[in-house]
Amino acid sequence: MAKKASKDVPVSTEKSSQPSESRAMSPFREFDRMLDSFFDRGGMPSRWEHPLWQRFAAFEKGMPKVDVIDRDTEVVVRAEVPGFEREELDVSVTDGAVTIKGDHREESKEEEGDYFHSEISHGSFTRTVALPSEIDADKAAASFKNGVLELTLPKLKQANRRKVEIK
Repeated sequence: MAKKASKDVPVSTEKSSQPSESRAMSPFREFDRMLDSFFDRGGMPSRWEHPLWQRFAAFEKGMPKVDVIDRDTEVVVRAEVPGFEREELDVSVTDGAVTIKGDHREESKEEEGDYFHSEISHGSFTRTVALPSEIDADKAAASFKNGVLELTLPKLKQANRRKVEIK
């Protein structure tokens, strides 16, 4: 298999005075969690096993999985975006959050005699991730390789980690 070359992804920076959301949660899962806290299920199957809920859960499948790594001098954010090209991604960074947007459109047609088949797929997502510390948005860098977007975000202040003895 041939290796793909790493490509840089443009990153836009902006200052935001809005507080960032610490954790994104599906409204359906949150609703399910609330109902579970009110009623004891008593061995009944979860609502997620019902076909109707499985249809709603499909909305979550387009969200990329994201890792946030907090290092001494930088924060690294990695997002899995398989099927997307570098040109289909948009990344914006504020002091406290990263927003990754993707928009993908693919069309395939097959025509043979009286037979005609066409499939158009369109996928898009927007994912905002809160950052563990303030970063220097002007020095943010991004790369894209093999369906993985990696952002390197230098911190404004270096973290001084030290070992604490447990007594």
